[in-house]
Amino acid sequence: MSRIGNYIKESYKELTKKVSWPTWAQLQSSAAVVMVATAIFAILVLAMDFTFKYLMTGIYRLLQ
Repeated sequence: MSRIGNYIKESYKELTKKVSWPTWAQLQSSAAVVMVATAIFAILVLAMDFTFKYLMTGIYRLLQ
């Protein structure tokens, strides 16, 4: 049991003393970058989906 207690104490020390947490401005900036990248990725996937849909519809029409 002392190993678990030691692990918790060391983890707490590391999180409070050694980890450099981002500032509020850095956090907002990173969140904005993630949101923009997610939107761009979603638009690309939507474009690929529509392209594939129309491509497959055309192929099926040719085969019928």
